[in-house]
Amino acid sequence: MTESRAHVSMHRPLRAALSALALVLVTVILGGVLGALTQAQFKEVRQSWLDYSTGTERKGILISEVRALLGYGGLIHNYKNFVLRQEDRYLGETQRQLVEFDEVLSRFRALDLSGDEEASLSAIERTIAEYNANLPLAIRAADEGWSAERTDAQVRVDDSQAIAGLAQLERIWSELQASSTRRLLAAVGQGQQLIWIGFLSIAALVMAALLVGWLLILLFRDLRHAVADLANELLERKRLEASEGRLATAVEQSPATIIITDTNAQIQYVNAKFTQLTGWTLDDVRGQTPAFLQSGDTEDSVYRDIRAGLSNGEAWHGIFRNRKKDGSSYWAETTILPLLSPEGSIQNFIGISEDITEKRQARDQVVRAQKLEAVGQLAGGVAHDFNNILTTIVGSAHLASLDASEGSDLAGEIAQINIAARRAQSLVNELLTFARREPGDMRAVDLGQIIEEVTGLLKASTPPMITIRFDPEGARHFVRGDPTHLHQIVMNLCRNAAEALEGSQGNIELKLSAAAPPANAAPRTEGWVRLTVRDDGPGMSAETQRHLFEPFFTTKPLGKSSGLGLSVVYGLVNEMGGEISFASDLGAGSTFTIILPGAEAAEETMASRDGAIPRGTERILLVDDEAEVLGTFRRLLTRLGYRVEAFNSPMTALERFKADPARFDILISDMVMPDMSGEDLVRAVRDLRDEIPVIYCSAYKPRRVTVPGPAPILIDKPVQPAKLAQEIRTLLD
Repeated sequence: MTESRAHVSMHRPLRAALSALALVLVTVILGGVLGALTQAQFKEVRQSWLDYSTGTERKGILISEVRALLGYGGLIHNYKNFVLRQEDRYLGETQRQLVEFDEVLSRFRALDLSGDEEASLSAIERTIAEYNANLPLAIRAADEGWSAERTDAQVRVDDSQAIAGLAQLERIWSELQASSTRRLLAAVGQGQQLIWIGFLSIAALVMAALLVGWLLILLFRDLRHAVADLANELLERKRLEASEGRLATAVEQSPATIIITDTNAQIQYVNAKFTQLTGWTLDDVRGQTPAFLQSGDTEDSVYRDIRAGLSNGEAWHGIFRNRKKDGSSYWAETTILPLLSPEGSIQNFIGISEDITEKRQARDQVVRAQKLEAVGQLAGGVAHDFNNILTTIVGSAHLASLDASEGSDLAGEIAQINIAARRAQSLVNELLTFARREPGDMRAVDLGQIIEEVTGLLKASTPPMITIRFDPEGARHFVRGDPTHLHQIVMNLCRNAAEALEGSQGNIELKLSAAAPPANAAPRTEGWVRLTVRDDGPGMSAETQRHLFEPFFTTKPLGKSSGLGLSVVYGLVNEMGGEISFASDLGAGSTFTIILPGAEAAEETMASRDGAIPRGTERILLVDDEAEVLGTFRRLLTRLGYRVEAFNSPMTALERFKADPARFDILISDMVMPDMSGEDLVRAVRDLRDEIPVIYCSAYKPRRVTVPGPAPILIDKPVQPAKLAQEIRTLLD
């Protein structure tokens, strides 16, 4: 009995020991199994995160870069802008982005891609290859001046496959991202299930192995907290990454340039628009201050005030003219403000700028148009009275020349008066033409005759050490143009050459010859004529040549030049359908070459020019509200043998005509008169006699004259007596 109790007592500890050992073994095994499973779940979480960050996340970044290259401001957008606008800046951006596309594609293909991803990339690559293949044709079209419609028809590319391929890539990426998220959440969920299993197992063993169970409880409790923290951290990181991605996309795709600096104004970040606009990349400018953008137009005191205000937490708004990497400049409307930390201290500065270059150019064009309008109004107001005065001077000088002995001092002085009047007329015409107040009367003109007339005037008014030579190279050359405008062109070029010589010894040479058609000009049976004006003066600097044809630009001192001459020449040549070019080097003189459309010689142009002023005995009705002009015309026409009845009131002249319409052979009238205009007077006269010839002598030529019957002849004031006499005989004969 005792042995059996002892046996029993021996067996109890043994059983207890075996039980304890079994419990310990079970606890150890269970702990080992749970530990292994837990470690496996941690590895699964870690591997899921690595797969997401090194695969899916990189693909998302590369897809964003592909989207930027295919979207607004990207490769296709710049390519189409180049095709439509044919501007070099779009071509440069397209070529740069083609290279960038190849780099992005190479990085994309370096990743582990599925078959669908590879097919989508290939679709995008084929579309971009088509754009690349068509780019040389687009460049040739721009060089040859094709229309945008023709170029677009030749180089258009169907980019639907590329868009579909991008959409497919984004869909696959979204699925990969969702899969990675599910994998992470599944791993976390399984870890949480293991925690509950371990908790229940420890609860079952706690009565037999309290100490071991308690330690395991503590262990798994800490593990649960760690896994929960990891789950929360993963969720928060996902939210922050999505928010940061949206913010980064907005900043990178912003139409404004963005610069972020530290508190020492050293650049930490610039966005894509900044690089696109200025040409500087982040690597170029990181660590520098924005001083490299300064063009020198803004005073240093302004920058000091900006820095002081920013240091006090004040924002600044204004306009800069900034410098690009290539040396050109642009206007930027800029806002600079401090970025504050949660504690309220300044941690960064940010500058946001909008390119307003085109807006300023548009504003400058409006100001320039207003300036031209003011010039036009001034010229129109001055022209009438001033040309009437010049008419009196020219007419009186001609009458005086008839009474002066040939070769006498008086004849020379009268010739100088006539030259001065012609130069004054040229200045008025220059203003009127520049302001587009004088329409052109296109007809066949002997350009050699114009040049001979201009050089004759210039030889009498230029210093004797300047030699003016004209070489017509044989045959006479006729062009289609306005005689007055041609006179202005030749006069301005020769006067500009004479001023370039600055009173020193020199030569001005004019040549006329047949010319080949200008580039892109249509063939003409009448051919083309070249006028060359060359001087051996000091030549022009590169800066002067850049502004040569700009209105009001002059290198002369104030009061010595209006700055309109060459801009007027440029406008008139273009108006006639011609072309002007120049060549100049410092110390080697300047040469201006003008190519004008040729013309068949008109009969009146081919008429003999013997210098004699035609005369007559017919009766002339003369009307002009200016008494001095009226008296000058009357004396001139009377000296030529005509019978003249002169009236300074159109109403009185009309009443005289009504009394006997057959009395007068021709009507000569001013255009702008009080009570009744020249057009109204002619309409009333031709209601009584519809075939009477009419000559208008006007200080301001209208753009259109509409009167019944034969078209009147228009003569500009100041009227040259010989021209007036010739036009009278043309109508009467």
